[in-house]
Amino acid sequence: MIDPRLLDILACPQCDDRPALKLDGEELVCPKCNTRYPIINGIPQLVVPNDDPPPPKKPDHG
Repeated sequence: MIDPRLLDILACPQCDDRPALKLDGEELVCPKCNTRYPIINGIPQLVVPNDDPPPPKKPDHG
């Protein structure tokens, strides 16, 4: 579980302003962009999801 006082200070890293994140089970949800952030072992994982594919690997000329 997350400390309720954290909800007053945590913000969505994707949004310009500071809408309060909402607790939804084991996730925090941004009401503005609807991005969901998991809470793992009581720690909010406020990492912006990256939908871009990884760059192609360069051949190893070892």
